[in-house]
Amino acid sequence: MPKNKSVQHTSDNELTHSMAHYLLTIHKLKEEKGYARVTDIAKSLGITKGSVSTALSNLKKRDLIEEDESKFLSLSESGHDEVHNILSVRTLMFYFLRDILGVPEEEAQKDSCLVEHLLSSETREKLFGFMKKVTNEEKIKGFTSELDLTEFNTHNDFIEAQKGDTHLS
Repeated sequence: MPKNKSVQHTSDNELTHSMAHYLLTIHKLKEEKGYARVTDIAKSLGITKGSVSTALSNLKKRDLIEEDESKFLSLSESGHDEVHNILSVRTLMFYFLRDILGVPEEEAQKDSCLVEHLLSSETREKLFGFMKKVTNEEKIKGFTSELDLTEFNTHNDFIEAQKGDTHLS
């Protein structure tokens, strides 16, 4: 099979599992409290402020987060885009694993978290197409899933709408 040079994987963009969690935590804190600070992130992740500061420095260098003069953190436009991509993969994978493959919910949560930042954009788009087709077609045959993709015309529409999911921690 010829190798597609346009496909990017995690090794190409170097977003690690840990970085993904920092971005998601900042996003969650901003949504819940209206702000995110180093102390809030440390408390939420159960780690030291020093560890958070080191990680945030790396995320700032990658232009994924911004810090204002009052030390409040926010996602940059590219950081916000990454969060939406991560959430879309996590959501799709969770429902794929739980509803299609029959993986127990707790395992589906863990596994979807582990792969949320690893899939290429091509794979994410194909997974969306598959899940949309299967959940819509199988609904007619009695298949049930809480994931409803009927309102999304494209994968990009789905990505833009991502805010998280009640089944995902």
